[in-house]
Amino acid sequence: MNIKHSKYKNTGILFELLVRQITADTLSGKDSKATNILKQYFVKTELGREYKLYETLSKHKNLTEGKAEVVINSVIESSKNLNRGTLKRQKYNLIKEISKYYNLDEFFKTQLPNYKTHAALYTLIEIYNSENLSNPDQIISNKIAILESLTTKQVNKQKVENDLISEFQSYDKDLRILTYKVLLEKFNGKYESLGDNQKLVLKEFINSVDSTPKLKEFYNTKVGEIKEELNKLAEQVTNKAIQIKINEVANLLSPLGKTSNVGDDELVNLLQYYALLEELVKSNG
Repeated sequence: MNIKHSKYKNTGILFELLVRQITADTLSGKDSKATNILKQYFVKTELGREYKLYETLSKHKNLTEGKAEVVINSVIESSKNLNRGTLKRQKYNLIKEISKYYNLDEFFKTQLPNYKTHAALYTLIEIYNSENLSNPDQIISNKIAILESLTTKQVNKQKVENDLISEFQSYDKDLRILTYKVLLEKFNGKYESLGDNQKLVLKEFINSVDSTPKLKEFYNTKVGEIKEELNKLAEQVTNKAIQIKINEVANLLSPLGKTSNVGDDELVNLLQYYALLEELVKSNG
């Protein structure tokens, strides 16, 4: 029998999505309902205990294959001490609570860089805590997926939105939950000088994480809007030299093609174009 993965029941995915939702809400300048949800369901709860197992994997990188096997076996054995009935009830109530304040389809659209590892761990935990006979091939494929994440050297390249997640993960669970407000204040302080358009760009990148059709559509739309604004400015500017420069910048702007992906460079480009646009508007009244 094969165990089907469910992101709605995956504790590791649920926790990280809530943290990202807090960040996105904060960037939008509104109180985040996800804050109280995170505290209610992950502090001194069975869900919090299970998340600790997912967190254990994130703390171990670049291990030998032997040590990685020890980590995996230890996590699986620890999962057997959790109360499955309580976990099931808390997950059901958690999803119900999230649905009160957020559209579930939109909430779960966010892509996570460690989704594959979380999915593999969820599947193994369900397999080893089930009384039914499982498919050996499924156990092997999921163990291999986790082994690769623990033994392969990871590229230390993260987007702005991942900084907060990394900082949260470096703390003990209770300390992390209790200090999340301080972390968010630091995040806001770091980006308080950004304009509204720049914050909107950051919010979209945080929500999307990886390149998606929706993110590409957003990027191309913003490129078109900036280009249109620059062209309007060029018509209003009387200084010929500045007019030429504005036209040159506008000509550099072009939407991404079908095979292109949205990455860090595109994020930086949008932020810089909006900063330039703001300066031009100020300098030209």
